Amino acid sequence: MSIFSQLFSANTKNAKVKILTRDTFNEAITSQKVHLIDVRTPNEFGAGHIKGAINLNFFDQPTFQKGIEKLNKNAAVYLYCQSGNRSKSASKFLVQMGFEHVFDLQGGYSNW
Repeated sequence: MSIFSQLFSANTKNAKVKILTRDTFNEAITSQKVHLIDVRTPNEFGAGHIKGAINLNFFDQPTFQKGIEKLNKNAAVYLYCQSGNRSKSASKFLVQMGFEHVFDLQGGYSNW
């Protein structure tokens, strides 16, 4: 199954992805040790990002997938993009890969 068919399949387990408000997201990433992933492009990341985030560009699928495969599937993963669309797709991908604790920033970095 290709990455894109996994992302957009009808049986994606969306219930495992939690959409968090800015305040809840901020509280979680500052009070716990988590994987904080910015899925935007390197140019977007360079223009500003949340402190402590690593950049895994969702549009560069081979690099994105390699980076995700290095993460602990049992740890909490917090994702964001610019507006919430890419991180939503990235969240679905992580769930398909077996991640249990996936969190997405509502409204993305523009809401930060």
